[in-house]
Amino acid sequence: MQPAASVNPVLLAEDLLLLLTNDESGKLVVSGSEADVALAGALLMELTLGERIELAGESGEAKKGTVVVRDGSPTGDALLDEALATLGHSRPKKPQDLLGKLGKDIRPRLYERLATAGVVRAEQGKVLGIFPTSRWPERDATHERELRDRLSGILVQGDEPDPRTASVVAVLHALRTLPKVIDAKAHGIPKRDLNSRATAISEGNWGSQAVRRAIDDMTAAIVAATAAVVVSTSATGD
Repeated sequence: MQPAASVNPVLLAEDLLLLLTNDESGKLVVSGSEADVALAGALLMELTLGERIELAGESGEAKKGTVVVRDGSPTGDALLDEALATLGHSRPKKPQDLLGKLGKDIRPRLYERLATAGVVRAEQGKVLGIFPTSRWPERDATHERELRDRLSGILVQGDEPDPRTASVVAVLHALRTLPKVIDAKAHGIPKRDLNSRATAISEGNWGSQAVRRAIDDMTAAIVAATAAVVVSTSATGD
């Protein structure tokens, strides 16, 4: 049987998940809880960049800083449409209060999409011979290689970032996982320089003022939510 034709992922969340998954082992390089928070944040960023949602300002009925739907028409993508429907059917909330709901069950669905596109492959197994587990090693590296080249371009060579790639950098930087994605040593630069460049990009002027404010708030929400996850995990000893 011939392998399925590879189709490039289309969502920021898909790009992010590829970068957060070890190509050989098919396992996450962060905890599942951290990944889910980040993927939910990536959905919010995608909808923001597409001018489907925005943060409420001083005027209007919604409380300042809450996420409001600007355009609820279909996007053509099932995950984005579901996220829009979720946002539209609930009262406006701040980004941090939306991450848990939007991140529920999103990871396996994104992996399935990537598998269908021929980018990863599903491998089933069991932990201790009892508990079922899934791994998603790389199948076609083309798209991820292009993505990593863009990341290296803006983080190492100093290329101007486009809004989508800058958003990916902002999330990776918020998760403190950038050194796991871009090998500073391989590029001949100190890790601190890589992180400094990521900070500059995260805080840069690569979008409108409204979009930048929204992305900043969503990045801050990811930082707060992942910090809470780490504290909770440490407390339980998991």
